[in-house]
Amino acid sequence: MHAKDILTDAYSRIQEEVHAAVEGLTPDALNARPSDDANSVSWLVWHLTRVQDDHVADAAGLEQVWLSQDWEKRFGLDLPRRDTGYGHSSAKVAKVRVDSADLLTGYYDAVHEQTLEFVHGLTAKDLERIVDERWDPPVTLGVRLVSVLSDDLQHVGQAAYVRGLVQRA
Repeated sequence: MHAKDILTDAYSRIQEEVHAAVEGLTPDALNARPSDDANSVSWLVWHLTRVQDDHVADAAGLEQVWLSQDWEKRFGLDLPRRDTGYGHSSAKVAKVRVDSADLLTGYYDAVHEQTLEFVHGLTAKDLERIVDERWDPPVTLGVRLVSVLSDDLQHVGQAAYVRGLVQRA
């Protein structure tokens, strides 16, 4: 099995979990926060998708799906265009309100498609390419793709947990 096949499988698992976390939720359930400083399912799925979109597009030399396919306009959030949610305060988390599970899964699916198109074209040598020299050691493409996977899986697990809390309330 090649590394790109493992990456494809792993990113496909995120897609499955994103759909499971949001499908069937009402707008109130999507945006519910278990406490004033907690994240909603909407924010968690929006954020994990923004991070994947931002990081993979940067590494691939592509425009973010958020901008190139007008998802920014479809969401209509009162946030800077390239905001990914990193470091959001509770007040900024509250600004991410989404009224449709389909909007969240649609955006995730579009990012997933761009990610897989990029991953399918990779060679083992490509994974060794340095994509970020701000770290010591510098970050390779392989490390960046695994980092995004790790972050996304953590956030989709949090979204599933919040979903369970909201449904039981």
